Amino acid sequence: MGSLIIKGGVPLHGRVRVGGAKNASLPILAASLLSGGSSTVEDVPELLDVETMCGVLSSIGARVSRSRNKVTVDATEISSFSPPYDLVRAMRASFLVMGPLLARMGCARIALPGGCAIGSRPIDLHLKGFAALGAEIEIGYGQIEARADRLEGARVYLDFPSVGATENIMMAAVLASGTTMIENAAQEPEIVDLANFLNSMGAHVRGAGTTVLRIEGVPELEPTTYMVVPDRIEAGTFMIAPAIAGGSLVIENVVSEHLKPITAKLRECGVTVNENDDGSMFVERNGRPRGVDIKTMPYPGFPTDLQAQFMALMTTCSGSSVITETVFENRFMHVAELMRMGAGIKIDGRSAIVEGQNKLLGAQVKCTDLRAGAALVLAGLAAEGQTEVSDIYHVDRGYENFHSKLASVGADIVRVGSAEAERAV
Repeated sequence: MGSLIIKGGVPLHGRVRVGGAKNASLPILAASLLSGGSSTVEDVPELLDVETMCGVLSSIGARVSRSRNKVTVDATEISSFSPPYDLVRAMRASFLVMGPLLARMGCARIALPGGCAIGSRPIDLHLKGFAALGAEIEIGYGQIEARADRLEGARVYLDFPSVGATENIMMAAVLASGTTMIENAAQEPEIVDLANFLNSMGAHVRGAGTTVLRIEGVPELEPTTYMVVPDRIEAGTFMIAPAIAGGSLVIENVVSEHLKPITAKLRECGVTVNENDDGSMFVERNGRPRGVDIKTMPYPGFPTDLQAQFMALMTTCSGSSVITETVFENRFMHVAELMRMGAGIKIDGRSAIVEGQNKLLGAQVKCTDLRAGAALVLAGLAAEGQTEVSDIYHVDRGYENFHSKLASVGADIVRVGSAEAERAV
């Protein structure tokens, strides 16, 4: 499964390019099922989660071809409305094919989804939306089936602005008869990107990026070619990297508007963050950062997907910090691993009180989930001595060539096999 061996204390310098957003690519690939013919999605990152989604699409009859960061999906012939359990259990985003299959095929059957064990992420909001559109829902034997001869537009209010539910209901509604209103919708940039993709296929989606989506159903959609938005979570991770390791980075291919929460908090820490005219960000550490408090919130608040990475930074800052997680109830699994490196952290319910340390110490640590893995790598960059981060496949789910990008800007980091990693420490 592989490990990363990191020798800390090396400042970072240079330029690094952010790839296309994983969390935009996955629903967009699922949405390609809504049209017959071949749609091409560009700047798709080469990740395990993308590979899993391509496998899901292939398993139900779509013809999928990949060339570097380009994926073409020919959904002319869909032979099944039930992707296999072994693929669905590997990634929660597999559930996003349910809306497109229900809209196009009139039926979708899917196993209860898997993914990172960061807390309960119920799918009841997805099902509530499908039912409002007229689908009959049956749940049993670890799977869910939804059926409808033709979906009908409806008003759907989400009890929580769930990203996945907003995406799934939006995809189902674009082929429904009449008008659908999704209220208390998620506002994330990935929602906007999916809406733009659907509109490029001929859908009529308005209001993406606000709390109310209005969707006028159309009889059919056409295939398209589309480039996904840059990954704001990868960008935020690389913004934190020089803040914790020292040095400076120019981070290319970013949308600064999407990075306001992390930009504001880094500046509050005393880190220099400048927006360049060419669409890049310049980040530089100026002395030891100060501890600050954060609270994760749905967009446009501080993203939960950067909480672990920011906590790693706070373990090295002067003073104390309070980090409050409001989105997932089990997203502090990285705390025990950071404490193995000398971090001073105390958990109090959904908050973590972090006492900044003068230094972290290299240790053997283990990824518990995707973003926790990135946090441990960042901690390793700052730690004294050598750090081994094992179970790095978690990081592969969300970061393309993470260690290679870090090495290209000066990090002393190598990837090794499991047996080699055990001998190296």
